[in-house]
Amino acid sequence: MPRPIRDVPATTVVIPRAEIERSPTLTQDALVRTLPSAATFRRTPSLVSDPTAQGLNLRGLAPSGVARSLVLLDGIPVNDPFGGWVFWRSLPRLGIDRIEVVPSGGSALYGSAALGGVVQLLSRPVSGASLEADVAYGNLDTGHFAARGADRWGPVRASVETELLTSDGYRIVAPSQRGPADTVTPSNHAVLNGRVDVDASDTLSLSARAGLFRENQNGGTRSTTARVELAQFGAGARLLTEDSGTFTLDLFGRVQRFEQSRARLAEGRTSETRAAYQDVPADDQGVSLLWTGPAWTWGGTHVITAGLDARRMAGTSEERLFPPEPTPTSTFVRAAGGTQASGGLFLQDLYTVSPALELSAALRLDAWRNTGGEQRVERASGAVETTGFEDGAEQQLSPRLGLRLRPVEWLTLRASGYRAFRAPTLNELYRPFQVGTVLTAANAALRAERLWGAEAGVEAEATRSLTARVTGFWNVLDAPITNVTLAEPLPDGATRQRMNLGQARVRGVEAGLDWRLSRQWTALFAYTFVDPTVTRAPGQPELVGKQLAQDPRHRGTALVSFDEPSLFTATVQLRVTGPQYEDDLNERGMGGYAVVDVAASRHLFWKVDGFAAVENLFDREYLAGRAGVDTLGPPLTARVGLRLRGIP
Repeated sequence: MPRPIRDVPATTVVIPRAEIERSPTLTQDALVRTLPSAATFRRTPSLVSDPTAQGLNLRGLAPSGVARSLVLLDGIPVNDPFGGWVFWRSLPRLGIDRIEVVPSGGSALYGSAALGGVVQLLSRPVSGASLEADVAYGNLDTGHFAARGADRWGPVRASVETELLTSDGYRIVAPSQRGPADTVTPSNHAVLNGRVDVDASDTLSLSARAGLFRENQNGGTRSTTARVELAQFGAGARLLTEDSGTFTLDLFGRVQRFEQSRARLAEGRTSETRAAYQDVPADDQGVSLLWTGPAWTWGGTHVITAGLDARRMAGTSEERLFPPEPTPTSTFVRAAGGTQASGGLFLQDLYTVSPALELSAALRLDAWRNTGGEQRVERASGAVETTGFEDGAEQQLSPRLGLRLRPVEWLTLRASGYRAFRAPTLNELYRPFQVGTVLTAANAALRAERLWGAEAGVEAEATRSLTARVTGFWNVLDAPITNVTLAEPLPDGATRQRMNLGQARVRGVEAGLDWRLSRQWTALFAYTFVDPTVTRAPGQPELVGKQLAQDPRHRGTALVSFDEPSLFTATVQLRVTGPQYEDDLNERGMGGYAVVDVAASRHLFWKVDGFAAVENLFDREYLAGRAGVDTLGPPLTARVGLRLRGIP
């Protein structure tokens, strides 16, 4: 529901359009990571990261390649249907109006994918004819082009946008382990999206959208590649009635293919041979119906919202292996997959007792079922083994209670408690994967992971130009799906396997300060501390007390902007990340790091601006991963370009 941010009972952070335009970052995931409470798996951006490692987590909630938070585009989920990944490069920045982040359990409204919170990208509205474009070029042979056109013809509004990016990347393997087989990490992507909105009457509006996306990645050797192709569609209707409230219907779906090739490196990384090739076709379809009733009075003002939704997801991992010295029992082909159907319904009441006090209560019931799970293995001898997995079904009840209190105009207090969950994805149930030399097995017996949590915070506006926020949170994650190191390798050589690992406690505090020093100067400061600890691990007591993998305790951002259109616009940004571990045993540590990013733009002539941006200004070298081989985060990345602002 559209509301002033200071009135929302849940802790919410917004990245507005002006801040998006000024950001030095190139990709969307890097932009979202400027919020210290948001992080992607490992420390590499989508510019060089494999698509299966682009998951999002909020407040350090057990990072993994799978997103433990829901990402929406105008209310439609964009999380991949097979693996829960987020293809960040499929979301062009030029068409985004703002990004809203709610970093707490959101299953009471949004179901499974919202275990750790919700990130929503909202498209820019169309008010009339406009044409915008960006073109830039930088080091690492990086080229970028984006364009957006929009127009309005009476009750009809339409927009189309495209984005093209290509880069040679960089040498991702650390120099101490690098060999002749290691090269740069070239990548490219192309996006084309279109949308049409129609005001059919004063009370009824219709919309339709479609998009195409293609991405190619190289992981640093000739045979380490990944590719994504997807087509997506959506349609919606919104009906406003005087007496019965507002009804919103959304339909969506996608067809996609993910391909991945992996290499086997010789000792000293002197040469490589192809080790495996995976082809993962997947598709999904979904529908949601939402009703928001008119406000009614009973001891205050109540606004009731109810909704239901359903989604079907299907996919198969088809893997061909190339063993170095095959025997009759060697695996040549391995295919596994299935179907997951889910649905839920929820009810929410926003109860405004008085302008100073608002209460919120939501309850959602979800059910899902995994069917058709099967694995087929073909041996070098020609023998074929087929294993069928039992169908499984689970249900989950997710409550949430919230409170917003404003005892005086400048002070807002918030508190909430919630229960959330995440069902295992088809990828976790059926698809094994390899990073570096580490092979991780799937597990068809996985159950849903569940979260109990609470948060409480205070927001103070000392003046209209200074706002400070502090929020404490405490989450207990039961049976989290984790990549666990095995005592003995499995027959296929896997040394890790996905398992529901006991229990983890994730507690911490986040703080922020927004300070508008003058009309031209703005400063933003944010810090998140997280204590992510394993508290119970049946069968693996050595993990108790360990810090969750890929989860730093400290993250912070400081940003200062100067905006004077008659002169120039500039932003300086400091990002700090503390030490963390690659693995669950806390044996592969990675030190902390700090990087500085800068961006500047100036009007040149007519509606054309020139701009420049640099990420990692001082070329700070730091580890991004240690999965069998040490990999590095991005070096200094600079670009310059021209920006054509809206032509009416």
